[in-house]
Amino acid sequence: MNSLPMSMPMNEQAPSDPGLAFTLRLGHALHRYGVPAHRLEQAMSVVSARFGLTGRFYSTPTAIIASFGPPEDLRSCMIRVEPGDVDLARLAALDELTTEVMHGTCEPALASRRLDEILTSPPPYGPRITVAAFSIASGGAAYLLGGGAREVLVALLISAVTGLLAVSTGRFPGLARMLEVLGAFLAAALAIAGTRVLGPYSVQLAIIAGLIVLLPGLTLTVALTELATRNLVSGTSRAMSALITFLQMGFGVALASQLDKVLPPVPDLPAPPPLPGWVMLPALVFGVGSFAVLFRSRYRDAVWIIIGGSVSYFAAGVGSTYLGPQLGAFVGSLLLCMGSNALARWKDKPSVITILPGMLLLVPGSVGFRSLDALLAHNVLGGVETAFTMVMVAVGIVAGLLLANAVVPPRKVL
Repeated sequence: MNSLPMSMPMNEQAPSDPGLAFTLRLGHALHRYGVPAHRLEQAMSVVSARFGLTGRFYSTPTAIIASFGPPEDLRSCMIRVEPGDVDLARLAALDELTTEVMHGTCEPALASRRLDEILTSPPPYGPRITVAAFSIASGGAAYLLGGGAREVLVALLISAVTGLLAVSTGRFPGLARMLEVLGAFLAAALAIAGTRVLGPYSVQLAIIAGLIVLLPGLTLTVALTELATRNLVSGTSRAMSALITFLQMGFGVALASQLDKVLPPVPDLPAPPPLPGWVMLPALVFGVGSFAVLFRSRYRDAVWIIIGGSVSYFAAGVGSTYLGPQLGAFVGSLLLCMGSNALARWKDKPSVITILPGMLLLVPGSVGFRSLDALLAHNVLGGVETAFTMVMVAVGIVAGLLLANAVVPPRKVL
């Protein structure tokens, strides 16, 4: 089996067939920017068929295996990859490039050069805007989760710290592997210490809202989607990755909770007045809009992301009121994905641009964190019950996604 490096610069030896080389590099790029296994394999199959190649593809979170040719004369390659971050701007550019290749208006050699330009393009938002987006997303989440002024204020502080940690991973690569543990520890420490200054409030809610961007709820949902589409190895690996992240964050919170024993008692301060109802509108608009920044979407896609996130939030809220949280998540996911697929057909853009940010309001990351928190407090029955709710919410989201793709099929693979 011939092994290809994780990234293939132009000055290294590439496969002799330009179409084959572009297919492999496109698959690696899609993997790097967060495309699930079933969509990635389908995209590579469509592109390779355009070049007259018989390709078979197998994607996992850490490797892509590709074979070309008839069974008796296979040419196989393996690309070692690392799970990357979602980058909606680059995914949109890759989708446009793939469309041109499929229409025959861009030859493989030119497509490879344009692919290099996409991969080396600067990020659309700088570190300061990214840290601000962390804070705004968490502040909005704190209000939408039912928090008051104190929870919102502490969530803003926590997310600013975690945002600084996240943008620092580029300078200190070793920090990336400790981001969840360190972020959870600092979040819990700040939330516990904040009660000594601001008075009593929901520490758990402030922690969850402050860590909303780091919670692996989206990873768990993608894992269940891959399992539902029979990508068993990729889905199982991704689910275990989400579980390990939950455990790491739980360890960080448990470690910081020891501060509660050494700090002075919480002062008995009067509770602040509840936030007015009109706060929901800016919390939702700016909160969802900040997801567009965190997922690095293009400026012109931000409006559609805000609309999609708002629809999913209100649909899930109404569904939860009348049907329960599991079916509420199903309703929110169904309407979000149907609308995203319809928008993709109308605007000729990838449906994931609006699906991924919109799902961040539905994914069961906060439920999973509450489950882990209950288990750490030796409330085994409550923790197991909450964990089951988390899984069922994720299943509801996946069921809505699959049904939406059947009712309103997307025009494009992405």
